[in-house]
Amino acid sequence: MGCHEAYIHYYFRFLGRYPVAKKTLAALTEQDLAGKRVLVRVDFNVPLDQDQRITDDTRIRAALPTINYLRERGARVILCSHLGRPFKKDKATGAVQLVKEGNSLAPVAARLGELLGMPVAFAPDCIGEAAAQVVQGLANGQVALLENVRFHAEEEANDPEFARQLASLADLYVNDAFGTAHRAHASTEGVTRYLKPAVAGFLIEKELQYLQGAIDNPRRPLVAIIGGSKVSSKIGVIEALLEKVDKLILGGGMIFTFYQAQGLGVGKSLVETDKLDLAQALLTKAQARGVTLLLPTDVVVADRFAPDAQAQTVPVTAIPADWMGLDIGPASVAQIQQALQDCQTVVWNGPMGVFEFPQFAVGTRAVAETLAQLTDRGCTTIIGGGDSVAAVEQAGLAGRMSHISTGGGASLELLEGKILPGIAALEEA
Repeated sequence: MGCHEAYIHYYFRFLGRYPVAKKTLAALTEQDLAGKRVLVRVDFNVPLDQDQRITDDTRIRAALPTINYLRERGARVILCSHLGRPFKKDKATGAVQLVKEGNSLAPVAARLGELLGMPVAFAPDCIGEAAAQVVQGLANGQVALLENVRFHAEEEANDPEFARQLASLADLYVNDAFGTAHRAHASTEGVTRYLKPAVAGFLIEKELQYLQGAIDNPRRPLVAIIGGSKVSSKIGVIEALLEKVDKLILGGGMIFTFYQAQGLGVGKSLVETDKLDLAQALLTKAQARGVTLLLPTDVVVADRFAPDAQAQTVPVTAIPADWMGLDIGPASVAQIQQALQDCQTVVWNGPMGVFEFPQFAVGTRAVAETLAQLTDRGCTTIIGGGDSVAAVEQAGLAGRMSHISTGGGASLELLEGKILPGIAALEEA
């Protein structure tokens, strides 16, 4: 959905999970915004190289519709975000120290200025006199970025006084940081107690329209593809999806736990032995609910975990004892492609193999290419955050998907049906 389309969405309902409608940015008029100081929580947690250069500005670009909407209506835009995990634990002493080097948002302010075509003021702190002076210097339509909110331990503790100080910089609040909406932090939940109205930005609106809409009101058949290394990290989402989907396709390292649960030998493949009963229970539940659950029929195995390892393709019933599975095989790819042919909505979270190693990225890339083709045919394809987003971008296919989620943990929790505190705290429509 483009920015101009987002403007017409005056509110959205959270499709039964939230008891009331939540107000969105598009409900605020120029009269509401002109001259007002608007605190916007964005997710500018972008990757930086050793020279502090941004290597992927996707999250910055994702915030532009909200920033520009506010600018065009004469608001004074105050952006806040976290970057990295600045508090580090010393392995020797156990002491926790604040490490600012490499975690400053200053490079982000520079890049945002390039994207907006205007200077972006940068405050050396997110609260206190230094921040207040930068905010006071803003004219209507101008933008400032506050320094990393996680430079204060009170942010993640959702400390009321820290939230109050942050809120004191502004007249109203917009949350557009979907990637942190599952955290009840001071800048995502605490500030809503001091700033009204507190509304959702266009990015959060779009994320919910796609992710929650796909699960609660999908065009069917609805198919979920779940990959990744461990069953334990995806238990909740698999159980929730079994209540919703028509087909569930599993891939990645987690499949070997399912194989072992069925009595198959898996060699040195990754297995969570404490989750064998759970894996069998999930298979039984799928059968009971009439959900088609597909596990790969062949895998690419390697003699060691390395990009240059020796590899061979074998049926899942014939994995050599000293080898480990690192990707799905060609028969499995064909099986998945066949299963997807009639689908109308696909949600994908997690790669099919160790896609970081080129020779074990074939299965993941094949799924990405298949989804791109389905999108061209009118299927709704949603990439639900995390490594699957990285894999799609690596394949150069991100632009051919219906929606690429900006939130890894948040997208998983939403798919599980959990309430996201950063959204629950927003104002009713």
